[in-house]
Amino acid sequence: MTALLTTNLGDTPLLGRGKVRDLYAVGDALLLVATDRISAFDHVLATGIPGKGKILTQISLFWFDLMAELVPNHLITAEVSEFPAALQPYAEQLEGRSMLVKRARMLPVECVARGYLTGSGWKEYKASQSVCGIPLPGGLLDGSRLPQPLYTPSTKGEAGTHDENISYAATVAAVGEADAVELQRLTLAIYNKAAAYAESRGLILADTKFEFGKTAIGPDKEKIILADEVLTPDSSRFWEAAKWKPGGAQPSFDKQFVRDYLEEINWNKQAPAPGLPDEVVERTQAKYLEAYRRLTGRNLSL
Repeated sequence: MTALLTTNLGDTPLLGRGKVRDLYAVGDALLLVATDRISAFDHVLATGIPGKGKILTQISLFWFDLMAELVPNHLITAEVSEFPAALQPYAEQLEGRSMLVKRARMLPVECVARGYLTGSGWKEYKASQSVCGIPLPGGLLDGSRLPQPLYTPSTKGEAGTHDENISYAATVAAVGEADAVELQRLTLAIYNKAAAYAESRGLILADTKFEFGKTAIGPDKEKIILADEVLTPDSSRFWEAAKWKPGGAQPSFDKQFVRDYLEEINWNKQAPAPGLPDEVVERTQAKYLEAYRRLTGRNLSL
């Protein structure tokens, strides 16, 4: 199986290519196509992970459905047969990895929920006993469960740049007080529901990030809606609950194999990004597939 690194939909207007997704204009809607590109340390690597875009899309669709009562989302349809006629010649390229979605004015905030101390939060805690300026009790370890989930918003970094943590006051300045309150409420409500579900599947949802927007038309006009991807191994840390042991790195369902390999070869984290050996590709693909199976209870044919 070959990784799909770039899509080409003929005369369909291409609006942009992100780290993973290609975005097209389709009349009043948008088409999101998840490629098999993989990024690490803010760079897209030369090698993709075959089928990764399909796995991410199917996981997002699962969560959009599960969260529908909590928050509306941008999905119109993921059935390629229901896409406009102009896209049908590209059905094979789009199958399983694309979503036709409502246009939305995206809110300029990455909405991060943290239930466990890890990653950049752990680094900050060691230095200041706080995460994003929020004081925490002493004695916590790398991987410790937090006393309660935290909402820690950040900026949306452009390609090749880091997201920067921002204060709640900065969120109010960016989107207004009413929307800032709702973003915090929705982020923690979705996290809590997802974490409880993941726990029922033997997984820990350590942290995650969401993107929200507002539509200009339809029944959800000017409501905050959930957009982009949701609760995938690209945007979330899922850990094996049975092996959880605070005090170090936890066994995870994400691209950790990729990060570890890049650290081993002492890549300077500057462009151009290197490719990956077959073993790292295969192990990473297996982790993503396992995350899908564990979360949904289904198998996915690539």
